[in-house]
Amino acid sequence: MTEHETHTAHAAIDHYCGTATIGVNPLKDAGPTLHYRDTQAEIHRVIVGDLENNVFVVRCRDTGDAVLIDAANEHERLLELATTLGVREIVETHGHDDHIGAVVEMRNAGYSVHVTEEDAGLLPAYDQLIDDEQVFEIGRLRLRSVKTPGHTPGSVSFELVGSPVLFSGDTLFPGGPGTTKLGGDFPTIIKTLDERMFTPFAPETIVMPGHGNDTTIGAESPSLQEWADRGW
Repeated sequence: MTEHETHTAHAAIDHYCGTATIGVNPLKDAGPTLHYRDTQAEIHRVIVGDLENNVFVVRCRDTGDAVLIDAANEHERLLELATTLGVREIVETHGHDDHIGAVVEMRNAGYSVHVTEEDAGLLPAYDQLIDDEQVFEIGRLRLRSVKTPGHTPGSVSFELVGSPVLFSGDTLFPGGPGTTKLGGDFPTIIKTLDERMFTPFAPETIVMPGHGNDTTIGAESPSLQEWADRGW
């Protein structure tokens, strides 16, 4: 069994995502932030800022250690969430303003911030650079970086190893790729979707984007050529 095939075998998944239907059980009595739960991990989500950014906290159910994905905005709310859920560090999917609005305040509170070298210049400050296929240890969890350029030169997604989850930032949404009109490149994002998302990840992989509802690799991959032909 390959690494990605183990994702589809992971059992006991509960999931809540608004009106999206992606073939897993709705999570009842989830509380205000719990978005997904399986035997090893829980994922919390809050929506912040004028552009309604998703901020995710990935938490190890065994140890309580957690990482926050995208310090986007509303720093007081994120600080409260981080304190409550045991966040140790922050990883950024890319450097656009709506995804980094709380970086300064979070760093001032003692949280280290990680970003790719290609997008580091877009941040007011950071602590560590993210390499491709870098593994972050979160208690017993493993979060693996997958560089996914196109929306920005340094966009990066994160695979939750052992769970069928991929955090896509603004690289992939339900219905298509993120815009490339803000310093990105459209042929690059199409290649990224093909080679770094649709080919290696199982159709059942849940994609959690930087805005809006979740989707799956299987729901989006058949439309790749249509997106390439339309040019956006």
